[in-house]
Amino acid sequence: MQTLQTLFTRVDVRVTDWMARYAIVLLRISLGVIFFWFGVLKFFPGLSPAQDLATRTITVMTFGLIPANVSILILATWECLIGLGLIMGVFMRATLLLLFLQMAGTITPIFFFPQEVFTHIPYAPTLEGQYIIKNVVLISAGLVIGATVRGGTLVADAEAARPIEQKASA
Repeated sequence: MQTLQTLFTRVDVRVTDWMARYAIVLLRISLGVIFFWFGVLKFFPGLSPAQDLATRTITVMTFGLIPANVSILILATWECLIGLGLIMGVFMRATLLLLFLQMAGTITPIFFFPQEVFTHIPYAPTLEGQYIIKNVVLISAGLVIGATVRGGTLVADAEAARPIEQKASA
């Protein structure tokens, strides 16, 4: 029984060490792929399921100053820049600023077009509403990545993390 416990502990340590070492990079790249992919779709009319809602939202936010055909290209470029920044790991502060500004914009349809975001306000989202609500996960991912821009990282070892926790609570 002790041998099985020892084997489990060794495997557990290796797995959690691997996760701590690569999780942020994988999160950053996967988030970047999502933004880049969704951005590219917006360059091709009719391919993005969010295109109509996005252009109408931008029209309301800009008081009609930016036409829909221009706003979708701006949004597509914006999302591609976020995606490329995340994938390549460059200009992270600027990339994350663009991400958070874009995410703030994606939430606004809840207020501008609640009848299109919910079948029953506020608890039964439409497909578009679900598309918006899932952005909470993208925002959280951005926060985790942002917490590492000064060189921080994940720590798998609880004993190594304790001094960090003690400093944070002081």
